[in-house]
Amino acid sequence: QVQLVESGGGLVQPGGSLRLSCEVSGYIQENYAIGWFRQAPGKGREGVSCISSSDDSTYYSDAVKGRFTISRDNAKNTVYLQMNNLKPEDSAVYYCAADFRFTSVQAVCTRDARTILWKYYWGQGTQVTVSS
Repeated sequence: QVQLVESGGGLVQPGGSLRLSCEVSGYIQENYAIGWFRQAPGKGREGVSCISSSDDSTYYSDAVKGRFTISRDNAKNTVYLQMNNLKPEDSAVYYCAADFRFTSVQAVCTRDARTILWKYYWGQGTQVTVSS
């Protein structure tokens, strides 16, 4: 059983920073993608950033590009999301997800919201609140 555990969420002021972590455990294949998704109340789950385990391929949504940075430590089976210059509209529950049969990181992050819920492995989520 594959497990994903997120951590690092919290309350920050606008313009502040947080670093989220996603630790993956269980049976892990060589080639996989990890994605960060977020869901605000009353909204669907949207892709934020995704990364490949085998190369440096990354994807960022237009909403976060230039502010967020995704990175990985394969030795620790951990993926990070460094979030800088946070805005109130970034407030959401952030989830990490694993896809072991991906073709591109862009596809992982942009797949329709209904499909991703059953297709990916998910963590429990971590709350990020940006407020003054």
